Amino acid sequence: MALHQRDGWTQGGASSAYVDLHAHSSASFDSLSDPVALTRAAAARGITHLAITDHDRVDGAQRARDARIPGITVLVGSEVRTRDGDLIALFIERPIEVGLPPREAIAAIREQGGLVGIPHPYDGTRGSLLAKGDRVELLALVDWIEGWNARLLASGGNARAAALAAEHGVPSVASSDAHSIMEIGNAATVMSGDPSTAAGMRAALAEQHQLICGRGALLARALMPFAKVINAARGNRRIKPGFTFGETK
Repeated sequence: MALHQRDGWTQGGASSAYVDLHAHSSASFDSLSDPVALTRAAAARGITHLAITDHDRVDGAQRARDARIPGITVLVGSEVRTRDGDLIALFIERPIEVGLPPREAIAAIREQGGLVGIPHPYDGTRGSLLAKGDRVELLALVDWIEGWNARLLASGGNARAAALAAEHGVPSVASSDAHSIMEIGNAATVMSGDPSTAAGMRAALAEQHQLICGRGALLARALMPFAKVINAARGNRRIKPGFTFGETK
C-alpha cells in the first residue's frame, strides 16, 4: 500500500514530496538490505525522495541512485559518527572521516556543499549528539533535527526532540531510520517543492511540512545483532575513528 494511502495519514497535493531523510542499506555494518531493493520498496510504499545514509559510507547510496528506479529520487548521504555523537550528512559524494569533533565534521560536510541534520538527539542507546544535554550550540549550524525517529524506544525522546527544534527554530523532520526493508516507509516528511537538490531541500524545510510518525518494527531491531555478525563475517565492520571508508593508514 502506498505511503500516503495508509490510515490516519493526510494525502498531500499533487506536488507533494514524501521524503525519508534517514535509512540504511547493506553498506552499513548493521543492515543487510540491498540498496537497490530498499529503494524499490520505498518507491512502492509512496516515498518519492529517499536519503540512504549508511554509517560513514556513501557507496550504497550511490549504487541505488545510479540504478535510477522510476518514481523515486535517491539522495546520497551518510550517518557520520563524530567524537560526540551522530550527524546526518546529505548531498555529499565522499565519506567523512570518523570521529572528528562535531564542528569539524559539519565543516567537512559543508565543504562538499552538503546539508546537516541531527538524528535521534535524545536516544541514550545510540550515538546521540544531545543525549547528555550539552552541545546545544550546534543547533545554529544544522539544517534540521529529527523530531521523530521511528526506531526510538526511549520514552519521551521524540517529544523532547520536537520541542527542542521548535524552541530553537530549527526545522523538524520524521525519519524511518530503517535498517531493513520491512521498516522503510514507517515515517516520512511531506514537503512542498522539489527537495532533490541541497537548495531545494533547504527551501522545502523552511516551508510548512507534515510529519508522518509511524513506528519501526521491533522484529527488525531484534534481528540487528545477526546482521552485524553476518556483515562482520563479510568484512563489513564499523569504521574506526580516525579513518575514512576506503582509506588505509
